[in-house]
Amino acid sequence: MRNEYDADLGLTEADLAVDWHTQFDRWFADAVAFGLPEVNAMVVGTADAAGRPSGRTVLLKGYDPDGFVFFTNHLSRKGVEASENPYASLVFPWFPMQRQVVVSGRVTPVDRNATEAYFASRPRGSQLGAWASPQSQVVPDRAALEERYRTAADRFADTADIPPPPHWGGLRVRPDMVEFWQGRAGRLHDRLRFRRTDEGAWAVERLAP
Repeated sequence: MRNEYDADLGLTEADLAVDWHTQFDRWFADAVAFGLPEVNAMVVGTADAAGRPSGRTVLLKGYDPDGFVFFTNHLSRKGVEASENPYASLVFPWFPMQRQVVVSGRVTPVDRNATEAYFASRPRGSQLGAWASPQSQVVPDRAALEERYRTAADRFADTADIPPPPHWGGLRVRPDMVEFWQGRAGRLHDRLRFRRTDEGAWAVERLAP
């Protein structure tokens, strides 16, 4: 269960863009052109107040120089942990391209107007699901969940524009580190990291694989 990576692929300091956002934009476009499924899927790692970690895959819904945005139920495990311990890591596992991007940074809520705008763009079924699902909570069985969905559908049957639940919204991970990882032969992978310094500038560092 081991794959040897290509010797002729690499990532040098000369290849790197002037900032992490431009570099991520390049690699994201490469992944789209490559035809990867769910290019915007990322593993989000959080930890509770005691430092116990958890992870799950969610979909990136936007990024800009201020960070990476996803949406969730704030009462879910990740939502509660992001509130108790407002730091997170992200991993974009683009393994067919022998690449991954690793991010860490502080978590902040997204403006409510942005949450409402995104929620309005979701399919109606997904909107109802956000109201119906007590995310991360124990439910007795599938039937109970489906009954909650029917209740939500009835509640909003005459509502054209379903609003987002008050406990649902966006979270932004504002990075203090973004690492670009390129697989290389002999496990001598390239790891180039943008790291925010104490002065607020960005340093570029090469890490040993």
